[in-house]
Amino acid sequence: MKRFFLLLTSATLAVCGCKDIHEPEDAKKPDITLTIGNVRSTSESITLTLSAKGEDLDIYTRWGVTYSETAYKTMGRAISVDGTPSDGSHEVTVEGLPSETQYYFWGWAYDREGNRIWTKDSTKVSTAEKPKPMPAKLSGTVIGSVYSVDYSNSQKSTTVNIKTNVFDGNYDTYFASYDRSGTWVGLDLGKKHVITKVGYSPRITQPGRVELAMIEGANKPDFSDAIPIHMIKRPAPERQMTYEDTYCSRGFRYVRYVSPNDVRCNLAELEFHGYADEGDDSRLYQITNLPTVIINTANAQEIVSKENEISSNVYIISENGTNLLATSETGVRGRGNASWDQFPKKPYRLKFDKKQSPLDAPASAKKWTLISNYSDKTLMRNIIAFKVSRLFGAAFTPYCRPVDLIVNGEYRGCYQLCDQVEAAKDRVPAKDGYLIEIDAYAWKETHCFWSWKGTPVTIKHPDEEDCTQAQRSHIENFFNQMESAAHRSDFADPDNGLRKYLDIESFLRNLLIGDFCGNTDLLWSVYMYKDAEDGVLYTGPTWDHDLSFDNDYRSYPINANNDFIYITVPSPASDAVREMTDRIVKKDPEARKMLAEIWEEAYEKGGLKDLPAYVDETAALLHESQELNFKRWKILDYKVHMNFQALGSYDAEVQFMKNTIKERLVKFDGYVKNND
Repeated sequence: MKRFFLLLTSATLAVCGCKDIHEPEDAKKPDITLTIGNVRSTSESITLTLSAKGEDLDIYTRWGVTYSETAYKTMGRAISVDGTPSDGSHEVTVEGLPSETQYYFWGWAYDREGNRIWTKDSTKVSTAEKPKPMPAKLSGTVIGSVYSVDYSNSQKSTTVNIKTNVFDGNYDTYFASYDRSGTWVGLDLGKKHVITKVGYSPRITQPGRVELAMIEGANKPDFSDAIPIHMIKRPAPERQMTYEDTYCSRGFRYVRYVSPNDVRCNLAELEFHGYADEGDDSRLYQITNLPTVIINTANAQEIVSKENEISSNVYIISENGTNLLATSETGVRGRGNASWDQFPKKPYRLKFDKKQSPLDAPASAKKWTLISNYSDKTLMRNIIAFKVSRLFGAAFTPYCRPVDLIVNGEYRGCYQLCDQVEAAKDRVPAKDGYLIEIDAYAWKETHCFWSWKGTPVTIKHPDEEDCTQAQRSHIENFFNQMESAAHRSDFADPDNGLRKYLDIESFLRNLLIGDFCGNTDLLWSVYMYKDAEDGVLYTGPTWDHDLSFDNDYRSYPINANNDFIYITVPSPASDAVREMTDRIVKKDPEARKMLAEIWEEAYEKGGLKDLPAYVDETAALLHESQELNFKRWKILDYKVHMNFQALGSYDAEVQFMKNTIKERLVKFDGYVKNND
């Protein structure tokens, strides 16, 4: 703690130690008032008047200053007033204050023997905010991508259209990077600076090439610790500077402009304004109202594999820039099947070096997913399906939060940070058992089997490297026994039929969730888990709903069907499962009764009727992010993957899905209750 220096105007004050600060139980308060007033403050000092008034002034008054409301209990220093003049007033200036912006002053009264006879309640006094230096246009060493392009011959160059041009004050010169992605230009400022404003001007005739460009700051020359300072969200006018204030309190030595994907770094001028300061993390930049996830891979490698992780630094900025999760040595790789193989907007898996609960997720875990939702132009079908799962009372529903994603300085779009489907605490409750998936893509895996009825099954837990032959044999045999029981004439027998192997209630909840949502993949992507050797198979969790709610030409229009979707939209990969499902739903009276009860509970009491309103809420949450996403991925006018249609706007896509849900509520209610 810094020493306090005291300047006195009408009395002598001293810095001293305090003892016996606990007030005696039989203490009698003197007829005296101790007050603080006339407070004046700067960033470095507080000036105030300390007053002691009353009938009995034949006492000592002593004043203390602390950093917290309760710190007086252990305080070793105090401002002391020995004796009191007739008016009891002293103006005191406390200087040399540290960085704290608020303090607590205490008053004590002592008799002539030095016994404390009264303590005044604390009074909070705030200092003025520390004035910041005046920002100025910054200079430094020019850094950036090595090669430019010579447009006269389309060849690499280090002498024509070079990066120093963006700092020469001339709108007619420019930097044109040779490569079309991952290119950048910036400054080494020599020491840390807080950036308060950026200015930029695009290459003449190319105003759109700055749109979605990222401006980053870092304190490592390779930008492995880079975080965003600002994002340019629209084209900029030529032959003039566009200035935008920035709101990032961290200090950076290195600053740069990163060109958008598949666009040459075409920039005429670039400016950074700010002041020299270490800064802090009290306010960081978010692209939109959503949390911002930043991935900086080792050596800026592109993520191209589902098998091989790349060590990365990962940052998650949330709560209006006031909360930061920063991790190093996080493994990042691709994930998914069709979403990885067929989509340009790739999904990813994160594996932190230690357990984390990003964005207040319920689970503390190492593995997390970033879902791309490329074929879902509402960007929310998975979010809505997870809501439906919770309304139907599923034992576990994955946590998810929409986020904006940056990878190596490049904006990638609106994603969904989500639980990894795994057997673990606060996730699938099968840590000591088994997690499997009825999986049409099982043929791509090595840790899998085909049942006697031809159902493809992938073993998710235990992992292949940890799974013993005995464990593999057990789960394969158990699944076959379940399928056999499902096809026997006595399958509905409560003791020796299907219920001996399958928890019917969880199976029906999962069926209602998927079928209500109109998930075409309902029966060819089904998770099941078994929590012990002697347990039964439970069904869930809900997963992979980007084609739900009439987003698949194979099932459109779902509300024209007169039966469950698992009946009307069969899949060859799930023939055996469909047959089993049909027997449960149509030929087991107790299961049929349970199905109706689960539906009624969710429909009448669980809030399912209010789902269209939740769609509106989610659309409002995603509004700013979706605008940027569809600038990055220009697909609103095009059908992608299994899309039945392309409506041309985000609002139209959301309205269509909401109308589908409204119709689905009426339609589904009818045949759940009445289908025999």
